[in-house]
Amino acid sequence: MAVPKSKITSSRRGMRRSHDRLEGATYIEDKDSGELRRPHHIDLKTGKYRGRQVLEVKED
Repeated sequence: MAVPKSKITSSRRGMRRSHDRLEGATYIEDKDSGELRRPHHIDLKTGKYRGRQVLEVKED
């Protein structure tokens, strides 16, 4: 069974865990519609992706 040679201090443990936190989702403002959307995703309001019409927009 593995046994540590010395105690890991809470400071050292915290430094190791500092990158394990969860990050919030990233959103960018669309150039055309001004709506917030995820990067590299289709704008669902206009149906466009990188300037091309990809989806048909449904009228409500």
